[in-house]
Amino acid sequence: MTTGSADIVDLWATGQDLPDWFTEAMAVPREEAFVEVGGQKVHYFRWGKRGNPPLLLTHGFLAHARCFAFIAPFLAEEYDIVAYDLAGMGESEIGAEFEGDQRAADMVALADALDLFSGSVKPKIIAHSFGSGVALTAMELAGERFGGLIICDLMIMRPEKLMQHFKGGGGPPGSGKSDKPNNIYADYETARGRFVLAPSQGVQTPFLLEYMAYHSMRRVEDGDEKGWSWKFNPKVFHRSENDQAKWLQAPQRIADLQHRLAIIYGENSKLFDGDSAAYLRELGGTHIPMIAVPHAEHHLMLDQPLAFVTALRSVLALWDIP
Repeated sequence: MTTGSADIVDLWATGQDLPDWFTEAMAVPREEAFVEVGGQKVHYFRWGKRGNPPLLLTHGFLAHARCFAFIAPFLAEEYDIVAYDLAGMGESEIGAEFEGDQRAADMVALADALDLFSGSVKPKIIAHSFGSGVALTAMELAGERFGGLIICDLMIMRPEKLMQHFKGGGGPPGSGKSDKPNNIYADYETARGRFVLAPSQGVQTPFLLEYMAYHSMRRVEDGDEKGWSWKFNPKVFHRSENDQAKWLQAPQRIADLQHRLAIIYGENSKLFDGDSAAYLRELGGTHIPMIAVPHAEHHLMLDQPLAFVTALRSVLALWDIP
């Protein structure tokens, strides 16, 4: 077991003023390893005690498991927690098949490989943004094996608003080219200058943004070219599905899901707002708890991390009542 303390050395070096809650969270012991799923190596972190109720966490598009590195420790006393990098993102490899149902099947296979189904309590999923779409499909494929899903700020809009969003250039996550190699930047400062949040928003906790940016990049040596580049594989930009149709269908799929579900979203999010919640209720989702985190936008864990933890704890506590 290790801690995440080494992760934050570079933040200290930049003179970031780190609060006690963050340094204490990063000092909580965790395991970091790889497991093979479908012939590909999947990178993950694990906190807590084996045998405790299991949680499976995953992130948004082009992000990585470290977006939960300062969230999971607050749950580690009561749960056995795994946070992993989706295929082609963070440190995880990517195979020939990785879209739609395959990503969801891999999520179920990962839970199997790490024995999350072996105990008496079914694992619950916590997923952010793009990862919530993966988790929704996993619940449709094998929901009876899981104890519930907490969707965190997945893009949900009424059809007319969604189409306007697409026409305005918002679109679904990801606008790169799948056949174009990632750029290599001469130094970290130049690479860091290219790191932005999507959708664009202000930064409420600058040190968390720096932490995520640093761990989204890697040192590279490509022939005579040396420098810094992105960790994600550009193959993740490949689209074989009709994205607009998928996003149009998502609200009804959520309302129709026959398994335990809750939604946590940023009160000021551009992708899920009060009208999104009203729309889901109109579609039949009146049974779904929907919790707005005050002052948070889409990136809940970067905007209001402790309020986000509180919302997660509240849902899990209610679900843990026999």
